Amino acid sequence: MVVFGFSVGFWRSGSYHRGMKQRKLGRTGLEIAPMVLGGNVFGWTVDEKTSFTLLDAFVDAGLNAIDTADIYSAWVPGNHGGESETILGNWFHRRPGNREKVVLITKVGSAFAPEKKGLSSRWIHQAVEDSLRRLRTDHIDLYLSHWPDPDVPYEETLEAFDTLVKAGKVKAIGASNLDASQMAASLAAAQKVGLPRYEVLQPEYNLYSRDKFEGALETLTTREGLGVITYYSLASGFLTGKYRSEADFGKSSRGAGMAKYLNPRGRAILGTLDQVAQAHGATPGEVALGWLLAKPGVTAPIASATSLDQMAGLIKAATLTLTPDQVALLDKAGV
Repeated sequence: MVVFGFSVGFWRSGSYHRGMKQRKLGRTGLEIAPMVLGGNVFGWTVDEKTSFTLLDAFVDAGLNAIDTADIYSAWVPGNHGGESETILGNWFHRRPGNREKVVLITKVGSAFAPEKKGLSSRWIHQAVEDSLRRLRTDHIDLYLSHWPDPDVPYEETLEAFDTLVKAGKVKAIGASNLDASQMAASLAAAQKVGLPRYEVLQPEYNLYSRDKFEGALETLTTREGLGVITYYSLASGFLTGKYRSEADFGKSSRGAGMAKYLNPRGRAILGTLDQVAQAHGATPGEVALGWLLAKPGVTAPIASATSLDQMAGLIKAATLTLTPDQVALLDKAGV
């Protein structure tokens, strides 16, 4: 069978399994391959059937970490959130044995949907049951607080997570979108009252958007031995090189958001990505992910795919090794 121009047999050949080394995810005890599949597109830009094809290809390639959230994809007209988790749960149900192959990551505490907002103990206990039901599983490997909640003390949130860990519903906990001061405060709160701490951070970080992670936050995560999985790893697709002018904005549903990247700095970054990509016979997007993988403070980037062509790029990026000179060249791009 041929899907998106690729024979399914190509993916099941196991040709990508070689060299797919696992990385320790902080101190969680979990190990993941060096690429996390973003589930934000499931139920948004790809339907369930296509999602299954992409998930099959991902796991058949020897990759094992999948990221989603209870809010995905509430921004789509007619959706309410939970669509991505539902598709994943249906895939687990249709593919017996695959749940055991996957490090499953999901999140709680949206900052945007009133019915899924916040990090109170009450909401966390309700939300985890909803997620487990949609995911058709009895546990979540890594449960993340999605956005900070200034109205709820860290102690209350961490105590709720502790209860879930002790009940076996969650294996490890982490946080997304905390800055250095917030992460430090959460770690201090955990230590003060003897609760489990966040062991993983999910920050926005890519070759264009670097200031939210580099500096104090990167120093903190490195010092504390936290796992780091980055989101917007391709700057919503800009770093793939797909958007070179305003005429390209119509190429996808994300195109309208490319204007903020398409400036002299963004063009300089694309130019450097093109240069390094040519040396490797790779694409700019593969090199942008390879740059993240070369960063000592990053465990793995999160990236999504909507076709098997894009999935092939994610798999190739997971084993792409840039030279120190190439990493340095990219570090200076657009600076």
